[in-house]
Amino acid sequence: MKWSLIGLAALAVVSLPAAAQKSTADGIAEYRAMLADGNPAELFEAKGEALWKEARGPKKATLEKCDLGKGPGVVKGAFVELPRYFADTQRVQDLESRLLTCMETLQGFNAAEIARTRFGAGEQKTLESLVAYISAESRDMAFNLPQSHPQEKLMYEVGKKVFYMRGGPYDFSCASCHGEDNKRVRLQDLPNLTRNPGAGNGFGAWPAYRVSSGDLWGMQRRLNDCYRQQRFPFPGFASDATIALGVYMGVNGKGGKSIAPALKR
Repeated sequence: MKWSLIGLAALAVVSLPAAAQKSTADGIAEYRAMLADGNPAELFEAKGEALWKEARGPKKATLEKCDLGKGPGVVKGAFVELPRYFADTQRVQDLESRLLTCMETLQGFNAAEIARTRFGAGEQKTLESLVAYISAESRDMAFNLPQSHPQEKLMYEVGKKVFYMRGGPYDFSCASCHGEDNKRVRLQDLPNLTRNPGAGNGFGAWPAYRVSSGDLWGMQRRLNDCYRQQRFPFPGFASDATIALGVYMGVNGKGGKSIAPALKR
């Protein structure tokens, strides 16, 4: 019996022990490591820092008085404690929704209009540069989202419900891909976001520069794309549903270290 080269190759893959097959994930990790020294996210970080300090908007003001949870203007360490409850808005906010509040109250922008702008355009581009800068200031710090306020506890429970909610034409939920260990789609390992280390590694990598799209994505854009793949209606930008998911993932990832802005395929 004659075998084609393709048939022999397929047989070889099937016959490989589990340890050898795992080298695919190792290869992807090496690929990311090679690119990390020149991560294009650094360009967004630099732009974000400049935007933070630039007087902009109808009020010609900077964002240097924006309170991200650790006091006006304090950036370092803020990212790893978000989403959290803010007394001035009386709601739990993630980094992007909090920046919308500051851009409106301090600079005079229309937050609702920015939220409606498509990703990668106008002030949405500004937001993603800002989150790159702010997240970088907390790189290698451990996540420690507060859960002392009743609204923070409620948002965790809402996030858990949303995470496991199935629907759409494929009857998918977030948990379909991220609710168990050792799952993979194509060549991509899928982190288990219900506990560490998966929750810390998964949540702690966004924002990230997405090589396949040639752009930096914030958490809001990442969640939007997850809904797209589930064939769900797109959630509103900075909606309570997306923020609740952030609380759920972030609390589950407590103690994990932020590597954002990271590099993704």
